Parts: sequence; C-alpha cells; structure tokens
Amino acid sequence: MPDTLPIDRDAGSVSRSGADARTAPRQRAVLTWLFAVRGVVSVGTLIAAGLTSTDDPYASYIRTVAVLVSFIATGYGLWRVRVAGAALSQSFLLGQALADLGLIGTLVHYAAAPAIYGSLFVVMIAAYAVLMTPWWSGFVTLLAMSGYVTDGLYFRGGEGVDTAFWVQVGVFWLVYGIVAVLGQRLRRADREQHTLEYELRRVRLEADDILHNIRSGVLTVDPDGRLAFINPTAEKLLGLDGQELLGRPVLERLQRCSRELEQAVVLGIRDGRRLGRGEGMVQARTRVFPIGLSTTTFHQEDRATPSVTAIFTDISETKHLQELHLRAERLEAVAALSASLAHEIKNPLASIRSSCEQLARARQASEDDKVLAGLIVRESDRLSRLLSEFLDFARVRATRLEPIDLMEIVRASVGMVRAHPDAEGGSAISIEGSSRVIPGDEDLLHRVVANLVLNAVQAGAGTPVQVLVRVDDIAGADLPSGAEFELGVRLVISDDGPGIPEEIVDRLFEPFVSRRQGGTGLGLAIVQRAIEAHRGLVFVESRPGKGTKFTILLPATVMAEDAA
Repeated sequence: MPDTLPIDRDAGSVSRSGADARTAPRQRAVLTWLFAVRGVVSVGTLIAAGLTSTDDPYASYIRTVAVLVSFIATGYGLWRVRVAGAALSQSFLLGQALADLGLIGTLVHYAAAPAIYGSLFVVMIAAYAVLMTPWWSGFVTLLAMSGYVTDGLYFRGGEGVDTAFWVQVGVFWLVYGIVAVLGQRLRRADREQHTLEYELRRVRLEADDILHNIRSGVLTVDPDGRLAFINPTAEKLLGLDGQELLGRPVLERLQRCSRELEQAVVLGIRDGRRLGRGEGMVQARTRVFPIGLSTTTFHQEDRATPSVTAIFTDISETKHLQELHLRAERLEAVAALSASLAHEIKNPLASIRSSCEQLARARQASEDDKVLAGLIVRESDRLSRLLSEFLDFARVRATRLEPIDLMEIVRASVGMVRAHPDAEGGSAISIEGSSRVIPGDEDLLHRVVANLVLNAVQAGAGTPVQVLVRVDDIAGADLPSGAEFELGVRLVISDDGPGIPEEIVDRLFEPFVSRRQGGTGLGLAIVQRAIEAHRGLVFVESRPGKGTKFTILLPATVMAEDAA
C-alpha cells in the first residue's frame, strides 16, 4: 500500500490506483450539466438548420456539421466519464472545450442576434474555469474572446460592435476571473477531501490488518450487550463464531467462556469502569487457560451507557516461563545449601568411616562388631556417593561456551546409553535431524542428553520402550512468549513408556523428587540447572500410559550477557 497519493500534475488533482479518483464528484456533476446544455443547444440547432435549409443551404450544412461534431464529443465524453470511469485530463477537457467553441462560434456567426448566442460563451467559460486549471481555462477564455471579437470585427464588418459588445467581452474575463478563483479553491478542497478519504481508508485497512493478525483477542460489546466486533484471535481463544453472534446479545456466552471477562465487560457498561490489568480463566472447548485482560470504554453521543472493548491474551506460556524462572531460582538456592552441607558432612563422614574400619580390625573386636562396622562403612560409602551427587548438582556451571554440534553430542550420548545394561531389554533408540551448531558446554549438554535418554529407557522398568531423539530449528512465532532469544535449536526426547504419575509432574525438576525406585531425585534437577546455564528452557509433557516428552530449547547464538 503506498504511503502517499500519486498526483496528476496536469489535472492538479489527487488519484489512486484502480477506479478514477482524480475526478471529483463536483467536476463530474459540472461536466454532466455541460453535456446536457450542449445536447439541448445541439438539438435546437439541428431543428433550426432543418427549418432554414431552403433559405441558406450552406449555413444549414455548416451548423449540421457543428452539431454532429458536438454529438460525437458529447458521446465520447459521456462514455469516458460515466462508463470507463477515466480521469479528467487536461487534454480531454481541452478537446471538449474546442467542441463547445466550434458549436457556439458557429451559432454566433450565423445568428441574426449574435449577442444572444454569445452569452453561451459565458456558460462555457464558467464551466471550464471550474473543470480546468487556471492557465488552461484562461487559454480557453482567450480563444472564446478572440473568436467572438474576430467574428464581430471582421466577418460581420463591425456590425453590432458597440458598447454592449465590449461589455460582453469584459464579462467573459470577469466570469473567468471569479469562477477560476472559486474553482481553484474547489479543487483544493477536493484534493484535501480525497487525501482525507484515502488516509481514512488506509488507517482502517491498517487497523483491520493489525486487529486480524495480532496475538491478542479483541472484542467490543455495545451498551445493550450485543457483540459489535470480534477479531479472529478472540474467536479462537473463546471458541465463538463471530459471524453468528455479531449484533446479537453475547454476555451470557461470555459468562460461559470466562466469568472474569464477562464481569469486566458488565462493569464497563454499567459503571463505566475500565480495567487496566487483570487476569482471568477461559474455559475453551478443549482446555482451560489463564488470560491477561484489560478493558476500555467509549461513549456514544446518543447513548447514556458506554460501549466496552476488551483486550485479552493467552498467558499460559508466560505463566509457565515464570514458573520455570522461579524453579531455577529455587534450584540455585538449594544448590548453594547443598554445597555447604556436603562440605560440612563429607569430612566428618570420612573420619567416621576410617574409625569404624580400625575398630573392626582390632583384636578384641567380636564377630558382631565386625558386622556392624561393615554396615557402617557400607552406609558411609552410600552417603559419600550421595554427597558427591550433591556437589555435582551444586557445581553445574557452563564454564565455557564454544561452538559445538548438538547432533554429535546426541549420537555420542545415545551410543553410551545403548551400551548401558538397562538398555539391553529390547528398547530402541532412534535419532532424527541433522547437524546443528550452537554455543554450549559440551560436557554439560552430553550429561543432559544422556540423563534424559537413560531415564526414558529406565522408565519401562524392564519393558522395552521406543525412544526418539529429534533435533531441529525453532524461531519466531514457534518460540514461547517470554523467551529471551529469537533463534534457537529444539531438542526433543520422547518415549512411549508408562508416563509420569500426575502427582509428581509439576515437581519433577525439584531436588529429591524421583519416579524411579532407588533414585536420588537429583538427575532432572541437574538437567534443569544445565539448561538454565545455557539460557535455555526445558518443558515436560506426560500422561500416564501415554509416554513422556521432554522439549529443550537452546539459543542458536551467544546472547549479549553471555558474550560480556
């Protein structure tokens, strides 16, 4: 869509592509009246020529030719303006003016009283002063005056050239001057009107385009509770048919979809209250999700109560990201505490273990003492391994981000898991995707992939499962709102195992939460911290008996803060 209007330099008027916009409605009306007057004069002249043909055949012939030319010019003009919808260019208007000059000049020359027909020049001059630019209309006036004066002085030999004759010539220029000024103002007003209409149309198109493509739902309810407007996003979010409901009462339907949205609209209509920022829930056909909501009101002059426009957005992804960030902050606090406790416990534990070993080797130690000492040593080793995992959890850091091929890491991790004893029960691991180079810490990402793939294999508890690891690109609208990067790589690890119990899905990445018997519950917490260290996001989807899918989003380029 062009930002400015094209200008016809000749016509001095504004145009737009498509149908004619350069011809203002007033100009069309003036030209139509001019054609009508020309038609009446032409028919009268043709009748007069027929009646006087025996008296002066040559004069009748000339007048008939002038009338025919006039009819041709009128027919062409009507077709061009009314049928073809063409613009009123200066060349077209000049041709029409010459046809009028020829017709009126013929009538003046052969008339017994030329002053009477000379008044038609005044009508013609006034009309073209409105239709044409001042220079061109002045040229037409000069031709009319020259023809009228020449006919009076030379062809008639000065007959009838008196004071009234010269007054009539002065009237030509007076009419031209007055009407030309008024016509110039009229054309300027027409240009301004066309410009305003064009801008209004452009703004409406842009507004419609924005409203139909934004990711927020927009709906307007009039003071009677009828739906006045709804955009496609609002229809999709609320599960409503806008074409069906437009102009009909909608508050009851809104209440079934979202009580908070309906209350905000009702408060706006009843009390004129505007909601700056609020939240609500939407019960759609397939899911329930939160929305961010705001309303505005506007009054119509003839109504006491206002109309209300509500703008709302699905904020489920934003809520989810907020939960992810809160979870990362909690894990960071737990990691700091874990590191402190692990260091405080590990040294005394080593002393306890060493003392128990020495007591077990003493001569006076009985068999029972040795058994108990062995139990203490074994449990001390188990606690030591657990403390080592605590330290690993606390030490998760992306120490150095280098360009690495994520697909190579996936292949290496899957190869290691395939050699694991838990993968020997018939489980199959497949890989999809191609090479994707990203900035990352190779050791951390290897640990993430291996941990998630091994968890997927072990989820079957001895039953073979199918595991799929897929790597692809993600960008733009596919990224969740609130993501801190615009281009990323997606790593998806899914299985068809028994799924994760619903009671622990929301706590899955918290420390000490495990779905496997004997697990420490730190594996997925380490995964979360490793992905967070890469400024990435990790999501999990699981339903009992339907398998589990982990989705990891990693930035494809180094972010500014990481580069700094």
